[in-house]
Amino acid sequence: MINFSETLEPIAAWFRALGVPEPIVHWGHPVMMGIVVFVVGSFVGVTGWRGKLLEDKNKDAAVKSRNSHRQLAPWLFIFLAGGYTGGVLSLVMQHQPLFESPHFWTGSIVLLLLFVNGAISLSGFFGDKAGLRAVHAYVGSTALLILLVHAVLGFKLGISL
Repeated sequence: MINFSETLEPIAAWFRALGVPEPIVHWGHPVMMGIVVFVVGSFVGVTGWRGKLLEDKNKDAAVKSRNSHRQLAPWLFIFLAGGYTGGVLSLVMQHQPLFESPHFWTGSIVLLLLFVNGAISLSGFFGDKAGLRAVHAYVGSTALLILLVHAVLGFKLGISL
């Protein structure tokens, strides 16, 4: 079986050799990802639901919200994937096990859910099917809720190290 920590150790050692201050190694990932999750994530979630709920009532506002959601949601995924990579590397730099952390697993689940959600969206909802649009909305909302749990688990992890 592949030992991911050992595989990533040369990269972690290179970053350690840069002399990055310990507080940045320890808290850099949570601070930066907290901004992404709470600012970008909430904006993506709100614009997505706003576009869905305003569809019949105010067409211009609904279109504007859907466009904002469509433009920013891929960036949220990219930022989260980059943050995931940084978080994993931070754990390796601190000589912490990866797979024992519930924080690692919630992050992995969120990326998987958002990847599936992106695929649903890129498919054009398989012919603009209302059922798939609903699945997309609830999968995205579930991912955002898991991100809240992820943040709590990350804070607990951070203060325990």
